[in-house]
Parts: sequence; structure tokens; C-alpha cells
Amino acid sequence: MLRFDRRLVHHFDWVMLLMLVLVSGMALANLYSSTWSGSGTASAVFYKQLYLFVAALVLILLFVVVDYGELATFGYLMYGGVVLLLVYTNFFVATIADTQRWINLGFFRLQPSEPAKFILVLVLASSYAKIESRDGLRLRDLLRPGILTAIPFVLILIQPDLGTALMLGILFVSMTLFVKLRWSTIAILGGMGMGAALIGWKYLLKDYQRRRIETFLNPEGDPMNHGYQIMQSKIAVGSGETFGKGFMEGTQGHLNFLPERHTDFAFSVWAEEWGFAGCLIFLGCYFFLLIWGLNIALGARDKFGVLLAYGLVMMIFWQAVINLFMIMGFLPVVGIPLPLFSYGGSSLITTMVAIGVMMNIRMRRFQVS
Repeated sequence: MLRFDRRLVHHFDWVMLLMLVLVSGMALANLYSSTWSGSGTASAVFYKQLYLFVAALVLILLFVVVDYGELATFGYLMYGGVVLLLVYTNFFVATIADTQRWINLGFFRLQPSEPAKFILVLVLASSYAKIESRDGLRLRDLLRPGILTAIPFVLILIQPDLGTALMLGILFVSMTLFVKLRWSTIAILGGMGMGAALIGWKYLLKDYQRRRIETFLNPEGDPMNHGYQIMQSKIAVGSGETFGKGFMEGTQGHLNFLPERHTDFAFSVWAEEWGFAGCLIFLGCYFFLLIWGLNIALGARDKFGVLLAYGLVMMIFWQAVINLFMIMGFLPVVGIPLPLFSYGGSSLITTMVAIGVMMNIRMRRFQVS
């Protein structure tokens, strides 16, 4: 499993690593500012994220050494492990803010729903890579991928964590459409999706989750309660104007008007301090990283590599789009982080492992499968 080919050094993906360090550097600078208390030293939150970033870089090297094809072999074992962690989280961990999402490991709080995204992409890629269908997949071909998605979806929804559960559904749809479906299958799935949405709205969503969606449609209708986050975020983004207020000079963040400014609304702090120009620079680097990931998918040596790289890009892309639209008031607040940018150890490590796997796929594109 650890056979080392010296050609891998020559094909090491320095471009992806450079973009990762560049984006993470901007994220750490933003975290330093958003959590600074005026004491002259960085916050404990900043140092914790910095240490996790360094640890994740080491983890990337491990994932680069092992051939990504081995992941298909151990994918279902990893899937079983994360399902057990989700079950444990739902029944045996302490409740924080009316949710059960984190396992306290002492030095680190693990949120199993984060690696669940990565592992779902892995098992879906492995499953679809084994299916051959010239005319497109039939409904029965989706039975196994559907069950693989449904199990963690339900377990995460129970926590409750609607945003992450919906991310699993989005990943399933993105990867399923990528492998080609028959039109009849698309029509049936579309009807089932609309039916599930109606049932979910009426019977499954909790009251606070409905209020979030209603607040998104009319945040001014409840400006001092559920609409507060969206309104303050929009104020922060707009007040940055062209070139921003300057590093550590943002008033919405430092005067505590903006809630969750180092997690869900981290990019609002960046927009206020660096303005439209700074947002263009960051988003240019961020989405170049994702475009490079799609290029990796196109050049992969086998079907599994193509599906895995594509799925990992979609995992990062959809979280980024949802978070950015959320802070600008175009989507309801659902607690989706901006990968690599929002504070959170589980999200950071999961995203960096995903990038390490993409680097792995590119490094081995010259090898015969």
C-alpha cells in the first residue's frame, strides 16, 4: 500500500498546495482580526486554528503518499465508522445549544457530520465507478447510492443539523447527475424531491428552522430577533465599499454587532475590512482552487478518480456558494461554514484532507490503472 514511485515527486501538485496556503493565510488573518480583543495578543481561538492547520498539512502528506485507489477499498469501512460516530453523537454526547453535534476528545471537539461529507463522496464515487450504463442510470441503479446517502442524512437531521443534512442531499444530486441519468429517472427523482420538500416543511422541520426560512424572505419583519444576523451581515458587507475599512478596523465585527463573526459570518468581516477589491482577490484565489480541482478530475487516470475529484470539488463549491449567499441575505441562515475560511477544526481538517486527495489524484494521473 505504501509503494513509493519517485516520479510522484516530479508530479507533485505545487499549484494546489500554493493556492491552499494562500487561501488559508487570508483565512487566518481574518480570524486573527475577528477574534482580537484588544489585548495585544492573538486569541486562543486563532492559535487553535493555526495548530490544526499545521496538523492538517502533515495529514495531507500522508494522504498524498497512499495511492487514492486504496481509498475505494477502505471506503465502506470508513463509512461504517462515521455512521457509528453519528449514532454515538445522537445518543451519548452532551447537548450544546439544543443540538448534539460534537464529541469532546479533550484537546479537540470532533463534529462527525463534517467527515461524513467527505466519506459520502468517497463511497458514492466508488459505487458509481462500478456501474456501467450506456443509456444512463435507471432508478434501481440508484438504490445503493440512495441508501448510502439516506443513512447519514437522517442521523444528521436528528441532531438537528438541517444545513449539513441538506449538503449530503446536494452532493448526492450533484454526483448522480454527473454520471448521467435517463430522462425518466430524472422526472421520477424530481417528483420525489418536490414531494419530500413539502412533507419536510409541514411535518419534519422544527419551528426555529421554519422561522429561519421565513426570516430570510422578510428579515425586516423581525429585525431584533431572527432577522438580526442577516441584517448585520448585510450592513458589514455593504460598509466595506470599494477598498474596505482596513485590517482590524471593521466596526460591525469589533463592536460586536455581527454575531458568529468567526464562524458562519467570517466572510462578512473580510468584506467589511477589505472591501470589494479584497473580496475579488480572495474569491479569485478560492475559485481558481476549485477550477484546478475540476482540471484534476478531467485528467484523472480512471473513472473512480474522476468521480472522486469531481465530488470533492462539489463538496467545497456548494458549501462556499451557500455560505456566501447566506451572508448576503440571498439564502436563509442554515449554519454552513465557508470551507478553509470559517473557524472550525472538523471542517478545516475535512476540507484539507479532500484537497490532499485531489493532489493525490493529479500526482498519479500518469500511472496505468
